[in-house]
Amino acid sequence: MKKDRFILAVALALATTLNAQTTFPDFTRMNFGCDGNSITSGNQWSATVVKTLGFATHHNVAVGSSTWACHPDTQDYGQEGFAGISDGWLPTNDAAELQKRHNNTSKVHVQKFIAEVDAGLFPAPDVFVFSMGTNDSRLGSAQEALQGKSLDQVDVTTMAGGARWAIQTIIERFPGCRVFVCTPIQTSDPGHNQQNLQKIEILKEICRSLSVQIIDCYSECGITEKTENGHGQRYLRDGLHPGPEGQQLMGRYIAKEIRNNYF
Repeated sequence: MKKDRFILAVALALATTLNAQTTFPDFTRMNFGCDGNSITSGNQWSATVVKTLGFATHHNVAVGSSTWACHPDTQDYGQEGFAGISDGWLPTNDAAELQKRHNNTSKVHVQKFIAEVDAGLFPAPDVFVFSMGTNDSRLGSAQEALQGKSLDQVDVTTMAGGARWAIQTIIERFPGCRVFVCTPIQTSDPGHNQQNLQKIEILKEICRSLSVQIIDCYSECGITEKTENGHGQRYLRDGLHPGPEGQQLMGRYIAKEIRNNYF
């Protein structure tokens, strides 16, 4: 009888393991890409995602101070005379620096990402996550941005247009890639949060139209304005940017959403 119970227990354990393996994909065989602003640049939440799910590679083109929206003089990445990209934000009259700041947009980041894949520096992504919007001021409308099938006529100088261009370009260039879009997180400033809610509604409509999964970091990642005072009270070191614990909290939440919604 004891032997039979032991065999049954082993069989159940094996079945559970096999079920987990078929329920969740093997991310160790997949490549991760992402874009965003200062909350995403470097090894912040995305490093936690890569570590948690075990992605094979981590290709991050996020730059601080960036926006979905382009400027009227934003250059294409790689064009002749391309000035580069800067994360600067302090007041300046330097023309070269201003051009670099105007190149700090999702469109240019995506062009850079594709160029680096084409050059063999990174493999094509299996999962790509956008996390942008908190720095945008010219929002536009999703309805206008979504007109037509081609990106040629999209007004990328609005947040809505820039988001559509960047997301659709990744979808078209890497058809086997699963794309996710994170909403901006809550900050310690209620007024800023109200602006973020307006942006989130636009992003939701863009994502619905492009059939892209949206990850609701604003409402579900665990960071809330109610416990932040702008001076590093809990998860935000300055009321806007997550500290190490906030980065890990975001990363664990985003990793869970990717795991549960990847198919």
